[in-house]
Amino acid sequence: MSVSMNVGTGGTRTIYAAERRARLGVRHRLAGGARAGSAEEVADALVALHGTDPASVFLAVGARLTGRNGPVAAVERALYEERSLVRMHGMRHTLFVFPSALAPAVQASTTDPAAVRERAVLLKHLAAGSTFGGEWLAETERLVLAELAVRGEATGADLGTAVPVLRSTYVYGPGTRQEGVQSVASRVLRVLDMEGRIVRGRPQGTWTSSRFRWAAAAPHPPWDPAEARAELIRRWLGACGPATEADLKWWTGWKVTDVRQALAAVGALPVTLEEGTGFVLADDLGPVPEPEPWAALLPALDPTPMGWQARDWYLDPEHRAALYDRSGNIGPTVWWNGRIVGGWAQRPDGGIVHRLLEDVGAEAERAIGAEAERLAGWVGDVRVTPRFRTPLERELAGPA
Repeated sequence: MSVSMNVGTGGTRTIYAAERRARLGVRHRLAGGARAGSAEEVADALVALHGTDPASVFLAVGARLTGRNGPVAAVERALYEERSLVRMHGMRHTLFVFPSALAPAVQASTTDPAAVRERAVLLKHLAAGSTFGGEWLAETERLVLAELAVRGEATGADLGTAVPVLRSTYVYGPGTRQEGVQSVASRVLRVLDMEGRIVRGRPQGTWTSSRFRWAAAAPHPPWDPAEARAELIRRWLGACGPATEADLKWWTGWKVTDVRQALAAVGALPVTLEEGTGFVLADDLGPVPEPEPWAALLPALDPTPMGWQARDWYLDPEHRAALYDRSGNIGPTVWWNGRIVGGWAQRPDGGIVHRLLEDVGAEAERAIGAEAERLAGWVGDVRVTPRFRTPLERELAGPA
């Protein structure tokens, strides 16, 4: 069964919300028959997994895998042993997990320009609040990289012990209300990370920990920035198209001129959406298979609800206040057939609880309950608290 095609005025293909939701269920590996067999398949299908909250990576993969086994071993193997997935800064200066093959395009299109700004800001702060300069910073970085070459992996504390200058401090914002003493360690490591010279390795503690070890990174092969932007747009439209220009600008964090050039480079075609003009790849105008009814429990910052700026086609605006924090970060969500219909949380005793924000019927309630049971089964004794708490998640989780 397929969603029917619609042609608007002037022959432009019209894609309504129902068809977009069908695409989402299949291409984001959420519908039952579309689920993936590996963490790499999930990351490849979604292009990027939000990595700001380490637990979200595992929860996002787990929601899309076949069977009832959890994703922890598979994700850890991909990230820390095979390096088929890599955690790095990407769009909007945010941490993501990408397929390693895509990392060079992300670095050239998005991370490199941000890294240039990050280094310039650090040098400016050091000049204003210390006696350190460019030569000092370069030598400190050389010592850090040399230590990692010997150790393989090391925590920030380990590096501070081995490279004492890394524990140096400077005055941030001298003469302002923000004035304070800061360590250079986190800033130096951040610059090296954004430049693709070091990478986060296995964390201390469980898979929910953000206390990562550091390792030297394999150098990215050079890409022309314009070609890299085109590759990233091509991959993203394949996963998330159709999308508006505003969606693409928001997701990438690029200038609108860069978005338009990348759309032209991949030969994207305009389509009519309910919110205006969208774009798809030239070979993506045909009908899509309509999946069987499906349910999913997705984590905070999951790439699906965070994939588009305009979200009314899968989220009732009346639910926003309960599901987002004040900065626009989405919390854990319950999905039915391509729409967000509620939220979920884990209580201190480990129980997975959810609340529906609209009537979805008995079939949906059973399917949602089965997904909650599957999630609880593999999470086990681990406690997951989103880094960015939202009103409904706080209420469901109850007192700590």
